[in-house]
Amino acid sequence: MIAALRGTVAEKDLEEAIIDVAGVGYRVAFSTLTLGKLPAEGQPVHVRVRTVVREDAFELFGFLSKAEEEMFLLLTSVSHVGPRLALMVLSGMEVAELAVALGKGEIARLTKIHGVGKKTAERLVLELREKVKELHLEAVAKGASSVSVPAGPKADLVSALLNLGYKAPQAEKAAELAGERLGPEAAFQALFREALKVLRSGA
Repeated sequence: MIAALRGTVAEKDLEEAIIDVAGVGYRVAFSTLTLGKLPAEGQPVHVRVRTVVREDAFELFGFLSKAEEEMFLLLTSVSHVGPRLALMVLSGMEVAELAVALGKGEIARLTKIHGVGKKTAERLVLELREKVKELHLEAVAKGASSVSVPAGPKADLVSALLNLGYKAPQAEKAAELAGERLGPEAAFQALFREALKVLRSGA
């Protein structure tokens, strides 16, 4: 099974990227947060990969850190949580922030993630509350206080848009409008999608 890829970012969109390795393009699915952190198209990249094989599909899921990959494996160990839903969860919170939310049983906070209803959130907490405390996630080592409030959400959003190839003035304007429309409590994933709508509409 493919465990890692080192190559060049050939293409990126909202849900996946194509990594060119010696002339072969690998289509890899990433969380929204990780896509925003990937280098620009044409730039070198090294990603960790989990291969999921089904009767009708052979899919690659990518990560930029061991902590993110470990969290993905934990999430997919939960009943009724497949790899795509796991990526949606990872799109809604940074790994350290998610670990804290699961460990504290913050159901309401988890349901703010797009695609995560109350039953799913409850199941995640029930099955992972103790397991997540046993993980040696480097991101969690910084302590709960450092992740209780996301630092610079607008800056993170602008950075993600710049990595998709948008110019700084466009990215800043879109991030500002997305924040105004969705409010200060909006999750990064929702802000990211709203900002892209702004950019595509030319507003």
